[in-house]
Amino acid sequence: MLTLVIGGAASGKSAYAESLCLRAPLPRTYLATMQVWDAECAARVAKHRAMRAEKQFTTVECPLHLDRVALPRRGTVLLEDLGNLVANELYDPDGAGAETAAAILRGIDKMLLQCDNLIVVSNEVFSGGADYAGDTDRYLRALAAVNNAAAARADRVVRVVCGIPVYYKGSEGP
Repeated sequence: MLTLVIGGAASGKSAYAESLCLRAPLPRTYLATMQVWDAECAARVAKHRAMRAEKQFTTVECPLHLDRVALPRRGTVLLEDLGNLVANELYDPDGAGAETAAAILRGIDKMLLQCDNLIVVSNEVFSGGADYAGDTDRYLRALAAVNNAAAARADRVVRVVCGIPVYYKGSEGP
């Protein structure tokens, strides 16, 4: 089952996605997309790893190339988040570049073959009303392509607003 959880900054989307994972069958894998640039990032990653370990998550670092990840076991996977992954693939010299959306979607398809439940967190960044150019527009278009295709593939699509989940496709269920 694929669940797409979207929401704006500090909307509660990550907490909601995690709550879905905690209700799903074990084992739990957390696919972390943040790139570690410095000591501050490394400390943040260490803190989050410890918090997830308490909740029985195994963390797999995946800042690039989701389609190359082999999961350690089936069960429930939380992919956090598509916004980071899109930026990494677009701008890292080793990333997918112009093929970012296609590469990430291949990765999602591969994850679905390796797990029972895939819960994907993404950012809702499209309601700002501004007309962007250059790299920002390129990023937004790539993220929109991934979000739209993931939503089409998903069994459930939920947007979290002010901590409140609103289902657009499927239902909360077990």
